[in-house]
Amino acid sequence: MSRRPALPLLLAALLALSLFRVWVMPLGSSFWVDETASAFVVHYGAQHPSFGAAPQVPASVYYALPRAAESLLGFSEAAYRLPSLLLMLAALWAVARLAARLIHPQAAWFAVFACLALHGFNDQAADARPYALGTATAALGVWFLVRWLDTARWLYALAFAAMAALLWRVHLLFAPFYLVFVLYTAVRLARGKAQVPWRQVAAIGTLIALALAPVAMRAADLAGHASAHVIVAPPTLRDLANSLKYGLLLVCGAGAWLARRLIRGLRQPVAEPAKSSDALLILTWWLAPPVCLFAASLATGSSVFVSRYYSLALAGAALAATLWASLSLPAEAWRPAAAVLGTGALLAAGQWNRLWPMHQKSDWRGAARLVRQVADPVTPVICPSPFVEARPPTWTPNYPLPGFLYAHLAVYPLAGHVLLFPFDASPQAESYAASLAEDTLATGGRFIVYGGAGQAGFWWRWLAARPELAGWSSRRLGDFGDVTVVLFTR
Repeated sequence: MSRRPALPLLLAALLALSLFRVWVMPLGSSFWVDETASAFVVHYGAQHPSFGAAPQVPASVYYALPRAAESLLGFSEAAYRLPSLLLMLAALWAVARLAARLIHPQAAWFAVFACLALHGFNDQAADARPYALGTATAALGVWFLVRWLDTARWLYALAFAAMAALLWRVHLLFAPFYLVFVLYTAVRLARGKAQVPWRQVAAIGTLIALALAPVAMRAADLAGHASAHVIVAPPTLRDLANSLKYGLLLVCGAGAWLARRLIRGLRQPVAEPAKSSDALLILTWWLAPPVCLFAASLATGSSVFVSRYYSLALAGAALAATLWASLSLPAEAWRPAAAVLGTGALLAAGQWNRLWPMHQKSDWRGAARLVRQVADPVTPVICPSPFVEARPPTWTPNYPLPGFLYAHLAVYPLAGHVLLFPFDASPQAESYAASLAEDTLATGGRFIVYGGAGQAGFWWRWLAARPELAGWSSRRLGDFGDVTVVLFTR
């Protein structure tokens, strides 16, 4: 019997195993800090006064999804993340269809496993944040746009318009992706390669522009406060290069090239190269989000060059890798190549050093549980905020709880006497800490420092050097990834 009929079954099994290991198994692990902000928005509403410090956080239609999931399934990490998993399945479907349409009829499996080879793509599937909704909206929007320009059917036109109207409402920094829609449409129309008349394009474009006008006004209003929310340094050219996931392109392109020359059975001719408009669509999808955010960060001085903000480009990178492989792979080799790529992706992404993979290396749930076990009601627990907005004058020692700046405390509550510290050190924060060290901390028998590794580590070192605490010992408790729990004892 020929082995070829078994290959689709092998690919389906490999895909199922990959999705279960990399997407499904992490669903129940602890929230990372931004996911606790999602729960805070759902539980306390976008109008909660603490969002005055970060009005961009609740400015997304995404939160309707975890709210609906909680109403149906109750509150849990898995329930909050389930919508993201379903959305990423839709994104994978769209990428597969686009690979078959734009690159090669047999390229779908290869493109799917190219997506699964990217950590950032997988990360969205178990993340209770807006990025999976953005990836699915962008991918489906491109698919509906391609189908509309191919067929001129109003159903596809309206579906595309809906996706385009939704995308900017998911996250304000997804705006660069509109270049993908505009350039592809313009090139196909200019070259007479679209079945759609200009009048229909103008009508749909006007509809989208009217739908996005309120979002544009909100984005302009929030842009004036962007510097208060910067969490990364200005990007370098090396940062930009890393954002393009060139490693995946090298592996796929060079691997296909080598296979064609070294394996005797791969001597068949390759298919015709992708049309220039289709190649432009893929390259723009891959390049526009990171390049635009890179340029905006340098131009404004307020860096927004954060991997999750340009995460829409990841599916484009997978398609670009598939496009490059198409220059060497004949039709008969696509599925075997996909099997090799999928196996490598599963081995790389499976977290095989642990029985149960985690979504992020941030075990806030486990760390909070340990604090509750160790602390009694009067034990001081120093808790620096993990959010960059927690700086004076917004932050004060008497910051009212529950509040966004300490959203993780609302999701994973602590025992003990919680002492609120800001995101980073400042003269005001150090003055407050010095008074605590002299009065509250030194007069007791023990206290705890609890927070993100960077913030908690700073205050661990700072307090250990205080003369009031000379003779005290301190040790880190447990291993919670980038969350730190330190116990000071007399």
